[in-house]
Amino acid sequence: MIIKGGEGGGYMIKTTKIETPLGEMIAGATEKGICLLEFTDRDILSSDYEDLTELLETTIKSGRNKYLRLLKKQMKEYFKGKRKEFSVPLVTPGTDFQQAAWAELLKIPYGKTRSYHEQAASLKNPDATRAVAHANASNRIAIVIPCHRVIGADGHLVGYGGGLKRKKWLLDHEKKYSGKAVDLDLF
Repeated sequence: MIIKGGEGGGYMIKTTKIETPLGEMIAGATEKGICLLEFTDRDILSSDYEDLTELLETTIKSGRNKYLRLLKKQMKEYFKGKRKEFSVPLVTPGTDFQQAAWAELLKIPYGKTRSYHEQAASLKNPDATRAVAHANASNRIAIVIPCHRVIGADGHLVGYGGGLKRKKWLLDHEKKYSGKAVDLDLF
């Protein structure tokens, strides 16, 4: 479930760290749902914080809430191969186009991929491939909103903020637990 932009406003964003097989991540949540899940080594993390505090008209502080606890549980299940879909509520402030692009990402099944062009076509705007790529790059909730499932039209791995090695790992992990053959080539 995606809760649009202004609906998360006014609630302080609490953050916590989550250890994963791919490195440490930072998660953030309001009293309405998760608004942030990023790898802590990303350069863009500070701008994500700035954007969220502005868009949600709030502040960020280390802490806990029920959505962070639920996300930690669901992330453990995901990395064990036991969870294929997340049910934690999401707070995703952004433009209408970004919201639509992120909603399309949530429709890509576990263990499957889609090209940026296919994602644009599913938005009934096949000429918006670059805009879709830009919207995906603006996704602040990695893994849960699965932008890692979007690949180049030629089938190659492209454009993942967490790095292509992490993207490859996530895709192979999902293939493994969905019963599909794992491609051992890196790129």
